[in-house]
Order: sequence, then structure tokens, then C-alpha cells
Amino acid sequence: MNILRKMASLIIRPLTLRQTDVWYPDGLKGDSGEVVSGETVLGLSAVWACVNLLAGTIGSLPLMVYRTNASGEREVAKAHALYRILHDSPNYDQTAVDFWEFLSASLELWGSAYAKIERNGDRVIALRPVTPSLMSVRRLPTGTLEYRWTQDGRSYVETDSGVLHIRGFGGDPLGGLSTLHFGRNTFGLARAIDRSAGSTFKNGLRPTFQIIFEKWLTAEQRALAQSELAEKYLGAVNSGRPYIAEGGAKLEALSLKPEDAQMLQSRSFSVEEICRFFGVPPFMIGHTEKSTSWGTGIEQQTLGFQKFTLRRRLKRIEQALEKQLLTPSDRANGITIEFNLEGLLRADSQGRARFYQAMTGIGAMTINEVRALENLPRVDGGDVPRMQMQNVPIVEIDRDALREMIAQNGDS
Repeated sequence: MNILRKMASLIIRPLTLRQTDVWYPDGLKGDSGEVVSGETVLGLSAVWACVNLLAGTIGSLPLMVYRTNASGEREVAKAHALYRILHDSPNYDQTAVDFWEFLSASLELWGSAYAKIERNGDRVIALRPVTPSLMSVRRLPTGTLEYRWTQDGRSYVETDSGVLHIRGFGGDPLGGLSTLHFGRNTFGLARAIDRSAGSTFKNGLRPTFQIIFEKWLTAEQRALAQSELAEKYLGAVNSGRPYIAEGGAKLEALSLKPEDAQMLQSRSFSVEEICRFFGVPPFMIGHTEKSTSWGTGIEQQTLGFQKFTLRRRLKRIEQALEKQLLTPSDRANGITIEFNLEGLLRADSQGRARFYQAMTGIGAMTINEVRALENLPRVDGGDVPRMQMQNVPIVEIDRDALREMIAQNGDS
């Protein structure tokens, strides 16, 4: 009996575990009845703009591999095998921008991003992205995560050692929370409003007026009236065409109009609702009806976007890469992975000039470090830190020379 129970538990347990395609199936319906999937929601301009902004910004940031030595100094580890893959090209077909845009868009919509890890021994040689809607994840009785998907006519079964899994908001080992799933009502309502607006404005003859006849029409007269009206007055090209009333017919305007139904206000509210799901300020996707509270300058707005929206997304990616791609030897040698935000936080010419002047004035930066940030060649003597208004080199002065200097200044 105990053996039969154990066999039954081995069969039933995997079936009761959560899988991503069961959790958040592609093609859900919201309360409005509209189908919500990755393809349909990207047809909404607000969703497209939010995902494009987030994925494009993250994809354009250089992903660097650093090595920290025993003295605490950090340098770019260009000789490390991961540098070329993460910074330049993760696989034969994609550039780094292509790859990270795809994974970032997957995180925004599905809450998880996947890539198959190809190794040569312990060395990672390629990362190949996997569409999240194809992936099924479950935990085996051994505790290992199993990933199953079918792509290009081929089925794959991998464990967590063979798949890079970046989890979005929620942090569950099987995957983050899907925006498509939890935002389905908002996305479905936005699609329903767009569909209603499209149907309303598709025809030049809109339900803004009615034709009243004195007597009941026969079936033949009704069919003739409908066909004649549709032929002569339907479509935007026939807008403004004069209507000829005969046989006692009267034209009467209806009170229901798109403006009266607040359709435009509803569409505007849908944009704001969508922006809330993605954490993007509406003004950053062209919705400027309301002003932002993040400051008036572009630099302040960019800093706010970086602090409150991008930072947590970048941290998720960085920590997932360090946890799943670095070996114990890499960690012992001080290897870390981090996005370079210098280009995103780069100020205008006047702002950079003030920053460089302050940093060189206190000896925090050298002239050559400043020139490197401005893509200028090095100069002789530019590696010496300088400080104070005298702009003198920071050097060690022995006590005798210091006493002599003080004495000379005192005599003068």
C-alpha cells in the first residue's frame, strides 16, 4: 500500500504544480470580452510606447563585466568570456541591443524572461532568447526547476542550469507576475474603447441623427431606404452630401455623440491606467495633458525615471546574471556584472563643465579621467590629481620642506 501511495504521489504531484502557461495563458479575456495577448495589447499605442521606452532604454545601456582586485579597485574585465556575450553579442543572430530589448519586453509583458544557456564546459558561449508564451516551468520532486518549450519544430527540456530565467515583479521561483494577466481588464477595456471609436468613426453616416417617416414602411420600402442611404451617404467621402427628404420623411438629430459619451475622456484615462501598470510617467510617452511632479528640467525628469522605474529592473537583471552565469571562481576573483548608466545620466555641456570643475578642484578626478568621459585623447601630466584653487599637484611634502615653506611665507 505504501508503495502504491508513493507511485501515486509521484504522478499527481507534477500535475498539481504551477506552470506558467497554466497560470497566465496567452489570449485571456478581460471583463470587456476583448482578447488580451502579447500581440493584441501591443496594438494599443500606450502599451507599445511604454514597452518600447523601457525595453529600448535598458537595451541601449552597456552591460559591463567588472573585476575588483584585492585593494578594492574596479576595472572593466574585457578579457572575461562573459564580456563579449553580455556587452557585444549574446549569440550569432543578435546584437546586445536586440537581445536585451527582447528580454526586457518579455519582463514587462509576461513577468519572466528566458534564454537558453549554451556552454562549453563551464564557459558560457551563447545565450539564445525564448518567447515566454512558449515556456512551461515546474519544480521537480528533487527541487530542481524544469523548463519545457517547443520552438522551430523542436522540443526542449532543460533544468535551471541550462536556462537563464530573469523574474519580474513578484519574485516567485517559477516566474514573476504577468502584466498581461493582471492588467487584462485595463487592456481589454482600452481595446474595447478603441474598437468602439473605430466603429463610430468608420462611417460618415454615424448614429447622430435619425430619419422619421409618417407611416409604417413596407419591407420593400425599408430595404430600399436602407440600401439607398448606405450607398449614397455611407463613408467619409460622402460626408456633407445633402440629404433629399421625400414622402414626408424628416431628419432629426440625436443627442448621443462620442463627445457626450465621454469617449475621448475614457481613452485618455485608459492611457493613464496603462502607464500605472508599467510605472511610466504619461508625459514620457507623449501624454501631456497633466504636468509631471518630477521637476521641470529634463535632467531631473530623467533622474526620477531612473530612480523609480529603471533601477529595480536593472537590479533584477544584474542579480540574475550574477547568480546564474558566474562561477564560484568568478565570484572569488571579484567578477561583477553591472549596467553602465553614465550615458543615461549625462548632462548638457554646461552641467558637465560645472561637474568636472568641481571634481577636479577637490582632486576626485584627474584631467585624463575627464577627457576620457568626453572621448578626448590623454595628455601628458593629466594623471596627477590636483586640488584647491592653486591647482597644484597632490604630492607628499616632507616636514623639513613644509617648515621651510612656512618660514618663507612668514618672512614675506
